Amino acid sequence: MTTATEQSTSTLDPVTFEVLKNAFATSVDLMSEQILRTCYSFVIYSRDFSSALCDRDGNTVMQGSADIAVHVGTLHFQCKAVMEEFGDDINPGDVFLINDPYRGGTHFNDVSFIRPIFADDEIIGFAQNKGHWADIGGSVPGSFDVSASEHFGEGLRITPLRVWHKGRFLHDVAQLLVSNTRAPDQALGDLNAQAEATAVCEREVLRLVDKYSKDTVLDAMQETQDYVCRTVLASLGDLPKGEWETVDFLDGDPAKGEGLAPIRVKLTLDGTGIHYDLTGSAEAVSTFLNSGYGTTFSAIYAGTKTFFPEVPLNSGFYQAVTAEIGEEGTVVNAGWPHAVTGFCSGPYEKVMNAIFELWSHIMPERAMACAFNLEYLLVGGHDARTESSPYFMWYDWMAGGWGGRSTKDGSSATSPVFGTGLAVQPVEGQERLTPVITTQHSINIDSGGPGRFRGGCGVNKGGILTDATGAVMSYCCDRGRSTTWGINGGLPSIPHGVWLNPSSENPRYLGATFSNVTISPGDTFERPSAGGGGFGDPLDRPTVEVLEDVIDGYVSIDRAAKDYGVVIREIDAELDEYEIDETATATERERIRSERASWLEADPAEVARRYRDGEITVHDVIRQYGVVLDWGTGELLEKSTGQFRDSMRTRSASHWS
Repeated sequence: MTTATEQSTSTLDPVTFEVLKNAFATSVDLMSEQILRTCYSFVIYSRDFSSALCDRDGNTVMQGSADIAVHVGTLHFQCKAVMEEFGDDINPGDVFLINDPYRGGTHFNDVSFIRPIFADDEIIGFAQNKGHWADIGGSVPGSFDVSASEHFGEGLRITPLRVWHKGRFLHDVAQLLVSNTRAPDQALGDLNAQAEATAVCEREVLRLVDKYSKDTVLDAMQETQDYVCRTVLASLGDLPKGEWETVDFLDGDPAKGEGLAPIRVKLTLDGTGIHYDLTGSAEAVSTFLNSGYGTTFSAIYAGTKTFFPEVPLNSGFYQAVTAEIGEEGTVVNAGWPHAVTGFCSGPYEKVMNAIFELWSHIMPERAMACAFNLEYLLVGGHDARTESSPYFMWYDWMAGGWGGRSTKDGSSATSPVFGTGLAVQPVEGQERLTPVITTQHSINIDSGGPGRFRGGCGVNKGGILTDATGAVMSYCCDRGRSTTWGINGGLPSIPHGVWLNPSSENPRYLGATFSNVTISPGDTFERPSAGGGGFGDPLDRPTVEVLEDVIDGYVSIDRAAKDYGVVIREIDAELDEYEIDETATATERERIRSERASWLEADPAEVARRYRDGEITVHDVIRQYGVVLDWGTGELLEKSTGQFRDSMRTRSASHWS
């Protein structure tokens, strides 16, 4: 690719350039609409897919306008992998598949279809569609095995593979692929749907060639990338130069005992571009919560792109942003054969949120605290509602809260930063397709991190297993210990985690990551999603806004007093009649202001005892004392507490007056 400085002027007239730039976007969006209407998988139908047009060198020309963030920055890697594998043996009518995370992909469930586009017997580009297959084999239904330390238990690894050859469908190859999944008919349907979607993009690009000529389309592909690179670099002109650093954490590495696993991110602006350095991050962990190089670059690009929303996304953006992610073997560059399927709940959003924090220093007008962590709950087994008892996969993700911002509260019940295009799956569709009934789906009161601008609220969701045999449950998440944090004085949200049979005599806390837990018909389960972290000192939040939060059901009367120092009396809850005790509020805010710094120095063992004895709640433990526990037993996690308290001192306490 030529650099922005080498080609700073367009060879196309402005009108033609704009028409073709937007036509490329349309060709990709049409591909996305095709897959949305023809896919077989309920997961893909809920928009867990992305599309892209790449140029003849494999560089991304345009991604879809509603793509999920996690696929950003990976599609060109996979296109180049196909080119490297097949070289000159790429023909009109070929379609290739790849899901290999060690060749720039995401995880094994994400299967990419890549179709070369020919004009005058010459490759001029590639159409690509990536969709999440509900199952790709492996040791557990849904292919999310938290206990996997190597990829062999995670599912089928598809290195670059041809499934259509010169227009001829290679049935034996396709049959081999889908037969290694638990839902082969569904996988075969998605295979055909995704391949056909790439044909839609091919058709549109060739229509542009017919109208404008091949050379003009090729020039426009290059200039679209150069335009993005120039735009990003120009946007940096008025920004300060310097270095900024931060650290976020995974909940830990089971092989090393308790203690949070650090992910370190340094950002440098030096006038030549945007530069990141992730060296010093933890070694690869012994679970599947590792990231390959493709997904780490994706997190870097997606996190940065959040602060440049007006810029189109293509390889020109990647050219303006560089990163050093270090040698293989770390949690952000795991390499083969480390397990990586859970990267999405692991390093991916930690890197994104760290980048949000760094850019919040540089662009305070767009500042945002930490957002809730992506999570997947999977229940799989045999559906006993029909005589044939086919395999089923109940594959669910939740909405949650984004961080408070510099001028407004965070968004509540929103899709994760991992994939803002993701739709919340309709429970009616889930219940029709699987023997799982949703029993609760509501805003989670007190989940938004307190701040001058409150974090958005998360959600509570519960379910019950009905007619099933051989059912098991797995959960891919994190932030059960590294709780969603606030910035500029804001406070954290709440921990993630799943409870089995929570209303029974023997409730069981399963934690924030687990696999292959046997469940039986009649078993119930419940989990919260966290809210976003708070932005700014919660004692500076106007009392009337806290009152409105209570009326709206976002904050309880109890937490209004404990987190915001606002004392509210209930007059008639059914009529939403409450009133603020101004005198008591002034007294309480002064008390909190004078005592709260000392709370972070309180004896953690005593805090743990008080939690076990029911004297204080999880909100108190996290927000007041910065203590991390095993939330099922109440056991103190001493090392994690020390790390979490250091984070709170930096992000919260250092900003309190």
